[in-house]
Amino acid sequence: MRNILITGGAGFIGSHVVKRFVKSYPHYQIFNLDKLTYAGNPANVKEMEEMPNYRFVKADICDFNQMREVITTFQIDGIIHLAAESHVDRSITDPFSFARTNVLGTLNLLQAAKELWKESYANKRFYHVSTDEVYGALGLDNRLFTEVTAYDPHSPYAASKASSDHFVRAYHDTYGLPVVISNCSNNYGPNQFPEKLIPLFINNIRHNKPLPIYGKGENVRDWLYVEDHACAIDLIFHEGADGETYNIGGFNEWKNIDLIRLLIKTTDRLMGRDEGTSEKLITFVTDRAGHDLRYAIDATKLKNELGWEPSLQFEEGIEKTVLWYLTHQEWLDDITSGAYRNL
Repeated sequence: MRNILITGGAGFIGSHVVKRFVKSYPHYQIFNLDKLTYAGNPANVKEMEEMPNYRFVKADICDFNQMREVITTFQIDGIIHLAAESHVDRSITDPFSFARTNVLGTLNLLQAAKELWKESYANKRFYHVSTDEVYGALGLDNRLFTEVTAYDPHSPYAASKASSDHFVRAYHDTYGLPVVISNCSNNYGPNQFPEKLIPLFINNIRHNKPLPIYGKGENVRDWLYVEDHACAIDLIFHEGADGETYNIGGFNEWKNIDLIRLLIKTTDRLMGRDEGTSEKLITFVTDRAGHDLRYAIDATKLKNELGWEPSLQFEEGIEKTVLWYLTHQEWLDDITSGAYRNL
């Protein structure tokens, strides 16, 4: 029996982690903590509401007293921390909210866990989920981010996540808190908030709206299907070594322009349109400030030590993703209209 707190569990990646843990570990009590900001959607975890080992807790990680009360009341012995502000464009216009949530929120959880667990760290774990953006940018060569790549964040979002990573390691080194960290590449799949590239563009293709591409579309990202990420989180939480960092990547690099053309081809076909119909929607716009050219993760350590690797080829994952959004148009419409905020 374990009491696991998953923060940000009504968001995109968090909801997939919640569903995996609730279904896979019926002997665990899973507490899904979410503030339900714009990116948190109760519909993402609605199917869990009747599960006997699931409980939703509405709370704010920026409130230390709330975090201490939650961790103490429910006798939490494992924390999987995904709650974060994560959209780079928003961080450029409002860096303070990213510092509050990603840095102070993480610190609140660390301190609350330390206070409750100080008598014994046995069978305890604080798992911090981070991003590849803390490493900065790569050129168009064969180099990859590894677990020992020096941090070089270029956006307020990346800087806030880098700071939170440092606090997690500091609590391990200073207080002996049992921690693990993972840094992941770009995720895609069902339930992603439609300000992000893939669901935004699927929705825009659906409505014949412009597809705005930064610069010339030459930025490169490594893409990972969200359920493969949830599987990796499960594995690292249970089998990762204390104090270690694990990179999670898809071994799957795509230029933005090539990804968008694949997205257009797949969406047009699944909507019964002639191939290339939506190519005319591509619109190149001024590049984003501090836009890193390339991210690429080396997930060899995770593969060699824990046996994880992605389960889907990208074309297969995109097919599943586009089909999900096209068959869940009400979910998309509720978000774009704001109706989901009233659930």
